[in-house]
Amino acid sequence: MNSNSEDVTTSYGNTLQRLFPAIMSAKIRSQNEDFIVNEIPSITPSGSGEHVWLKLQKSGENSDWLAGLLARIAGLKRRDVSYAGMKDRHAVTTQWFSVHLPGKVSPDWSQDLPDSIQLLEEVRHERKLRLGALQGNQFVLTLRECQFHDDASPEQIEQRIKLIREQGVPNYFGQQRFGRNFNNCRSAEAWFSGEFQPKKRQLQSIFLSSARAWIFNQILSQRVADKTWNQAIEGDVFMFTSSKSWFFEHITEDIIQRVKDKQLNPTAALWGAGELASQDTIQVLENQIMLENKILAQGLIEHKLRQDRRKLRLFIDDIQSEWLDQQTLKLSFSLPSGCYATTILDEIVSNDQ
Repeated sequence: MNSNSEDVTTSYGNTLQRLFPAIMSAKIRSQNEDFIVNEIPSITPSGSGEHVWLKLQKSGENSDWLAGLLARIAGLKRRDVSYAGMKDRHAVTTQWFSVHLPGKVSPDWSQDLPDSIQLLEEVRHERKLRLGALQGNQFVLTLRECQFHDDASPEQIEQRIKLIREQGVPNYFGQQRFGRNFNNCRSAEAWFSGEFQPKKRQLQSIFLSSARAWIFNQILSQRVADKTWNQAIEGDVFMFTSSKSWFFEHITEDIIQRVKDKQLNPTAALWGAGELASQDTIQVLENQIMLENKILAQGLIEHKLRQDRRKLRLFIDDIQSEWLDQQTLKLSFSLPSGCYATTILDEIVSNDQ
């Protein structure tokens, strides 16, 4: 796709609207152990089958690199190893991998794994572990060197966490989706403009996801600025809290109450081909954001992604906090698949990392 005179190059930056002003700064990843992520699987392996499932704990390692290492240990191609989702590199994370070994004995994995990787469990299953087969992730985060702004206090942080538990936070895509200095988005724009062609399918997928996430975030940011991100507005498309099913409905007292009760959530567009499901003022807003990001939006359409929706709200009912000392705060919470811990952190602390 070649850009034309009506296309405008996007200006990238950290400009998202937040619910709360920053009242505390902290170091978020002083060491890998400060960012602990434990996968919550959606499937329990049966104990038999041609796929070996491995539960591994890694520290400071990339998920895709580890998948390649498992393939080399087993003498297989990289495509014979899979996992449900990428995990942070600069962290201590626990996740499942599956290795296709039909009729073969498993190698001694531990013998060839580095000290940064620990094998916790090995079990067989009839099927491979597919991308997205994940219920969510449980996080334990340690914030160090906490420094309060002006006259703020630990009590104000605790009050903020209480508000987050009650009302949730905007369901932004995290910074890691966009790459360092938004390079994934910039690469997507260059690709869509015909400046280069990414050859690897994995890179294409990353660039497409980044472009889609960027447009979603801009729509949500405007709804946060308008204070409508957690309200039912005429023209909204709604999604059930307990599923990804969505529907359009004109505003009624029942809809308004169900949104207040956290049963339904307003949504924003995940851009692609097809008609927008939203109507009225919401459709006007989403089309305006599209025009401000026309190269990305048109590229998503030409690469045959279909219109979809994502919830504007992220609920964290189980968030807990503990002050380990005057400058060290520990947070624990769980999130559904596809949601980001940084969206919670950004409402609690400014990052001095």
